[in-house]
Amino acid sequence: MLRAAFVGACPFPVPQGSQVYLAESARTLQSCGHDVRLITYGHGLGPDPDDLRVVRCPRVPGDSFTKAGPAAAKLWLDPLLALTIRSTLRREAVEVVFAHNYEGLIASLAGAIGLHTPVIYMPHNALADELPYYFGGAGWSAAAGRWMDRTFPRRAQAVAAPHERLADYLIGLGCDPKRTAVIPPPVDAAPFLEPELRGDAPSVLYLGNLDAYQNLPLLEEALQQVRAQRPETPLHVLTHAAAATLPGAEVIRLGSFADLPAALARDAVVAVPRVSWSGFPMKELNAMAAGLPVVACQSAAGTVRDGIDGLLVPDGDARAFAGALCRLLDDSALRERMGRSARERARTLHSHAVVGHKLEALALQTLEAD
Repeated sequence: MLRAAFVGACPFPVPQGSQVYLAESARTLQSCGHDVRLITYGHGLGPDPDDLRVVRCPRVPGDSFTKAGPAAAKLWLDPLLALTIRSTLRREAVEVVFAHNYEGLIASLAGAIGLHTPVIYMPHNALADELPYYFGGAGWSAAAGRWMDRTFPRRAQAVAAPHERLADYLIGLGCDPKRTAVIPPPVDAAPFLEPELRGDAPSVLYLGNLDAYQNLPLLEEALQQVRAQRPETPLHVLTHAAAATLPGAEVIRLGSFADLPAALARDAVVAVPRVSWSGFPMKELNAMAAGLPVVACQSAAGTVRDGIDGLLVPDGDARAFAGALCRLLDDSALRERMGRSARERARTLHSHAVVGHKLEALALQTLEAD
């Protein structure tokens, strides 16, 4: 039995993709019979999950901010997180650390200095790709991100990338190919209900935050074209963000991730307009687990197979995006066929058992190599 820690430099729990990825990854290894703890910041939204042991760094009084992204980074908390990681590794004789995203990696590397505890990096994106979305496309942000991509991931003892393209990118910047594995994000499909296909009133559905990298202007433009043909087509936005708004949309607030399965039990086509290539949209996995087809841009296809689980269109092509939405909205049999295929893919390739055994194998390989 492995004694493992999963580290996220983030508030937890929060119903956002990064936190869902972090928690589900921990659950997969735990389901394989290993001793797992989750190390995070000292605050979150709502109670801790009953099935995970959460170790928190000290909470800063008054700190309740949960927004994602570099502009919301809590750099003053990361030294506290590193100290919490270090004390946990020592006290509980943790054998391996799975560090999620950059801040988690840096805090884990700092916390493990001198302890000979291997750190496995689980990237959520490449900073050269994502930082420009937060800084108006400034050239310096891409250069800074590439420097980070070249500097820190290769300091980990191993890398578990969510898809092949990100793995190849990191290998090209110095990560050891023999210690870099492609391990897809997990999803527990069991809580998700079968969608209610009504045939006459399907909606377009968007899940998640409304940050710049989500490329929502593309969705707005595509929806205008959809409504030129289908004027009554509703757009529903499922989000936890309290102040989120989107023109022409009905916003449905989610109090926690536990609210998501019921919210997805509807006749809908899920739209993923982002074009950022390096991340893995967890919203796609949740939609697929719920049996809903997805329309996505090719760079953010994630695990969606064109014509099988959904429809993929060229990046930034609003006309093609609208056409794909209309094709699915107009054909209930196609929505049902693609939704069933999507659900099966989520239940197999992304199951806890499959992902857990891959993480277990990488951890054991890393321990043997060290």
